[in-house]
Amino acid sequence: MTQAPRHLADHHISDIVQMALSDHVSFAAIEAEYGLREKEVKALMRAQLKPSSYRTWRKRVRAFGDRRAQYK
Repeated sequence: MTQAPRHLADHHISDIVQMALSDHVSFAAIEAEYGLREKEVKALMRAQLKPSSYRTWRKRVRAFGDRRAQYK
């Protein structure tokens, strides 16, 4: 696994991963709370998840995004 952003504590990284995995939290909400843009959240998720888990998460996020404009 690669390095997480240096300004984030381990418990914050865990919180961000949980938020990103949730179907009810948008990238905008994560940015408002932690200051990470969508691209940075995706990079963090790629670093923290197994490759297959990351691909599954991205597929789900894209599917939701196609159905709801304000979702991830």
